[in-house]
Amino acid sequence: MQKIQEQIQSEHLIVIVRGVKEEQLIPLAEAMYAGGVRLLEITYSADGRVSDEETAKNIRALCKHFGDRMPIGAGTVLTERQVELTAEAGGKFIISPNTNEAVIRKTHAKGLVSIPAAYTPTEIERAYELGADFVKLFPVTALGSSYIKAVRGPLSHIPLLAVGGVDLSNLADYAKAGVCGFGIGGNIIDKKLLEKGDYEGITALANRYVSTIKNLYSE
Repeated sequence: MQKIQEQIQSEHLIVIVRGVKEEQLIPLAEAMYAGGVRLLEITYSADGRVSDEETAKNIRALCKHFGDRMPIGAGTVLTERQVELTAEAGGKFIISPNTNEAVIRKTHAKGLVSIPAAYTPTEIERAYELGADFVKLFPVTALGSSYIKAVRGPLSHIPLLAVGGVDLSNLADYAKAGVCGFGIGGNIIDKKLLEKGDYEGITALANRYVSTIKNLYSE
């Protein structure tokens, strides 16, 4: 678990994969990897359109394909059962859109990194008290960088990830405000490029994000 925590801290980026067809997953993930991405989140389907078992199967396939090259985690994790499925599939981290004590507890019991979401200072501190390794600020664009800077004053001990609407235009603002990394989905996985099968274009876009982020945290 510590190794994954350190990797999240050093890479500063988790790419969110949502609603991608099974046959596109590995080519997409390889395109991300070629662009410098080293952490992928595969989301569960909250509306049930894709079964939890199917999502776990996709996580397993990616874990088997990449091994230690690129840790795979799960997103939109709302239940303890989803944590169990992820652990059984080889996933390494659990990301949620909320703070659920039972999910955090199960995540640690399975030896995985816990990343629940929070919004207010009270929620952020509560998530951390419950055992969050990182706290996901979501949706971060509704908060803004000035909010993050203010919150980081009294809560500087809590590592925060910015998620929801993050793109190349606002990465620098959030980094300067004090987040330790980002979760980025649709803005880095361009659906138009994916539909065309333009994996080279996807790799190029991923590399722009990775390079920009690395530069921000090396300054």
